[in-house]
Amino acid sequence: MSVSLSKVLFLWLLTIPCMEAIHGLYNFGQHDLFYKKNNCKQIPANLLLCHDIEYTEMRLPNLLGHETMNEVLQQAASWIPLVQKQCHPDTKKFLCSLFAPVCLDDLDEPIQPCRSLCESVKDGCAPVMSAFGFPWPKMLDCDRFPLDNDLCIPPASLENFVPATKEVPRVCDACKETEENDNEIVDNLCKNDFALKIKVKEISYINGDTKIVPETKSKTIYKMKGVSEHDLRKTVLWLKDGLQCICEEMNDINAAYLVMGQKMDGHLVITSLKRWQKGQREFKRISRSIRKMQC
Repeated sequence: MSVSLSKVLFLWLLTIPCMEAIHGLYNFGQHDLFYKKNNCKQIPANLLLCHDIEYTEMRLPNLLGHETMNEVLQQAASWIPLVQKQCHPDTKKFLCSLFAPVCLDDLDEPIQPCRSLCESVKDGCAPVMSAFGFPWPKMLDCDRFPLDNDLCIPPASLENFVPATKEVPRVCDACKETEENDNEIVDNLCKNDFALKIKVKEISYINGDTKIVPETKSKTIYKMKGVSEHDLRKTVLWLKDGLQCICEEMNDINAAYLVMGQKMDGHLVITSLKRWQKGQREFKRISRSIRKMQC
């Protein structure tokens, strides 16, 4: 029988000693992780994905095979934007049940998400991930999770579900829509150290910032000031505090973007990001402004 997350902390007391071992996510020789002595750890404040959930201690190794807190922090950060997309009300619950599973000193078996929870979140979020060019990962294959007649974490009851009234994440300053005339576009270009047209090769999150690696062949340089050959050889762009804000402009990893920014402490920091839409009036104006730019 599936149980609510708040009750699951107590129902383990009702399990009998001969309860069948829970088959988990490890179909590649890591079953032993499920039988290691529980290593309960306080959920750290900087595990932003699982901030303010219903319990305070998590187990290591977790259900994704991460054995150190540093590994958990690094991998979990990449999923925060999906939660911010609000593609399903249980996205955070599902991800945290894997990255930071509840830990109980006297229970060796892990408490997994129910298959229905996985399927529900997948139905809502897989299309969003697909728009970013990412398929639903094999490590989250819903068939790996127990059916709802087992001890597991179920989806929220839609009958009793009350939408959260939390504050909507702010839009990143670099991603805010602006109406600029030709003079303002030239002024923006002139006050920045670089202006590039790029396609995105890779996005990751480090210390709360978004790290963007462009595809080398797709990069068009409109302006580079005070940037060394080393900077150009392997361009890495940064969106400061990218995990604390949303950037709807970057909702398609396959699109081309015009990015402008400044060199700060050796990093190329984005101050303006716009999706490049060929033929659109605004970008015809931008192209015209770039060609006649005189700073």
